[in-house]
Amino acid sequence: MPRKPVARRAVFRRSRAMMASPRVWRPSLIFWAGAITIGVFSVAFAHVADTAQNAFTSTINRPGGWSYLPLILTPGGFALCAWLAYRYFPGSQGSGIPQAIAARHLTEKEDRTHLLSLKLAFGKIVLTIVGLLCGASIGREGPTVQVGAAIMLKTAQWGGMMRERGLILAGSAAGIAAAFNAPLAGIVFAIEEMGRSYEARANGLVLSTVIISGLASLALVGQYTYFGVSRETIAMGSDWFIVLICGVLGGALGAVFSAFSLKIARRIRDWNSRNSLKRYVIIAAFCGLGVGIIGVATAGATFGTGYDQARTAIEGEPLPSWFFIGKFVAGVLSMASGIPGGIFAPSLAVGAGLGSSIGVILGTGIGSAALLGMAGYFAGVVQAPMTAFVIILEMTGNNDNVIALMCASMLGYGTARLISNEPLYHALSRMFIADALRKRRKEDSDNSRVPPE
Repeated sequence: MPRKPVARRAVFRRSRAMMASPRVWRPSLIFWAGAITIGVFSVAFAHVADTAQNAFTSTINRPGGWSYLPLILTPGGFALCAWLAYRYFPGSQGSGIPQAIAARHLTEKEDRTHLLSLKLAFGKIVLTIVGLLCGASIGREGPTVQVGAAIMLKTAQWGGMMRERGLILAGSAAGIAAAFNAPLAGIVFAIEEMGRSYEARANGLVLSTVIISGLASLALVGQYTYFGVSRETIAMGSDWFIVLICGVLGGALGAVFSAFSLKIARRIRDWNSRNSLKRYVIIAAFCGLGVGIIGVATAGATFGTGYDQARTAIEGEPLPSWFFIGKFVAGVLSMASGIPGGIFAPSLAVGAGLGSSIGVILGTGIGSAALLGMAGYFAGVVQAPMTAFVIILEMTGNNDNVIALMCASMLGYGTARLISNEPLYHALSRMFIADALRKRRKEDSDNSRVPPE
């Protein structure tokens, strides 16, 4: 009998010793610091990106012929971004989400570091801001995913944590959640788009990271909805015809964007197979010139993220009928250029423009039609219907249209699958995986030829 208190005291002493050991508390402390860093960096990135876009807009709107400045500034900025990305930040090109997906599938630490590192995160932020300063039709949400994943991968390495794949997933989810102030969307995105083969044991990592980074974001900017609050609702009956139209047409247009972007990306990849920096920069400059011409022709409406235009449509004011076409082409050219920048916000703007035009034609509410267009088009682009409607719900604060948005997203997804069965981000990620494996085989081959000393 007297042995039990002695045993309890021994266990208690061992527990205290373990808790005092850095091996126990150091990984948790580093993990919390990494999650907080994602929230802080996301808020700072958003603020600087908005400032850059506003600076570009205010410059071209100045009287005295400044509206034609993009014909020089935009192609020059594209060329500069492409050169810097190629020379100093290889792996930073494009959205950033394919890199995070590819890193989860790679097994070698060095291969992952080529896609996710603090140096790449810095380059991604800087070059995305430069792109917005010159009018590129890009967003910051995809880059925030790569930045969040890079921070959590480095957190795993500093903290000596073994679950790198889970932490990359958690960092990606936190990036989306912080970028849109949409924690549920971040979690759904991790499950549906990033994971595809989702690990149940990663639940805790994803939830903890999203919560901690979200609290850091809330502490800095407070609670807000990305696109304001939408008040319009879809009435049962005749209004549901627009759900069908927006879902099907949005999904078809989104699939065309996805398929066209993939085809261009593969073609340009083949052209650049000889590592021709000159060719890479020239392609980017021509894409920038196209974006500049479209922007000048539309009085600047297609430059940047498209956030203002999408919010205008959601609030019930119709957009010009040509807006979604111009924004669509500007988005394709910006993505084809290979400069760092995401497609989330521009895709939502295209969808809002499409829905606005459909609403005008059918004589229905512009705000609700814009929401449905966003859901259908975005689901068609990324082929992730749950992520599409959850993001839009959280960004607009309107829970009255849940079923309608679900239907539009599923219609968009189903239509897109009929046209193109390759999800955009996963198809692009396979290119990064192939490049990493090819580079690994080349290094192994070179090492095998070196004679032993």
